[in-house]
Amino acid sequence: MRHDSRIFIVGHNDSIENSLKRYFQAEGFSQVISNTQDKINVLDQMHVEKCFKYFKPNYVFLGSLRSGGIAANQKFPAEFIYENTQSQNLVIDAAYRHQVKKLIYFSSSCVYPKGSKQPIKESSLLTGPLEQTSESYAVAKIAGTKICQAYKAQYGFNAIVSVPATLYGPGSDTDIENAHVLGALIAKFHKAKTQGAKELIVWGSGKPKREFLYVDDFASACVFLMEKYNGADVINVGSDDDVTIKELAFMIKEISGCKAKIIFDKSKPEGVRRKLLDSARIKKLGWKPKVNLEEGIAKTYQWFIRRQ
Repeated sequence: MRHDSRIFIVGHNDSIENSLKRYFQAEGFSQVISNTQDKINVLDQMHVEKCFKYFKPNYVFLGSLRSGGIAANQKFPAEFIYENTQSQNLVIDAAYRHQVKKLIYFSSSCVYPKGSKQPIKESSLLTGPLEQTSESYAVAKIAGTKICQAYKAQYGFNAIVSVPATLYGPGSDTDIENAHVLGALIAKFHKAKTQGAKELIVWGSGKPKREFLYVDDFASACVFLMEKYNGADVINVGSDDDVTIKELAFMIKEISGCKAKIIFDKSKPEGVRRKLLDSARIKKLGWKPKVNLEEGIAKTYQWFIRRQ
């Protein structure tokens, strides 16, 4: 990519969209737009067509319109499957027809079967049933993956698919009810701290393990893949490390300075027992993450405090 390349980022004013915008601004890219910043309704074919006709993007970074944790997936399965499939269908097709040089699609680790052997290899895709708590989102992401692969196979369109570990960082959703676990816990611990709460409830047993990737590391991986990878297969992007939800909760408690006692509510859903990606392929290409989990949580918590 050149500094005068025209770049279109699709997201929902989320951490990855904002991280990519920060990266391109810092690197001196002069022509970068996003659907949220520039009010492009990517659910509307006319809006998408006008964007590609007049802006003529060279590169597209395609994320989700809807994402969230277990509670959000359970509350809004229709929106999760419709808005994500509709937007990605329109954007991928327009990108092909308007001769975009390359598109990178952000999938999700929930596309892999709930019984996948750990760490999860890319070849595990579509080899078993999905975890029910995130099924609608996963189906949308699998559809986006297959659309990219189909357009590549039939038309030679250079669309690649990345599968990140659970992302977090500045710009993350921190809604206690609907966010992914790390963002929700940051908000929950801060609220408990400021209110002087004696106890804090965490969903589930605390035993499931999750892999987290700092959002700026994922942004760097996306730019890296735009430059280095043209394969048809999906490619995992992770940290090669995971923690239990219990370990995560106590880490956030210490960083936030919260004194509340942690109570694990085993009556609540907690998703798959473990979800660790095998990121050997991207690391063999020459990329690796820079920010460890404790450092990343501290940066995210400081960002969260600043916006209160």
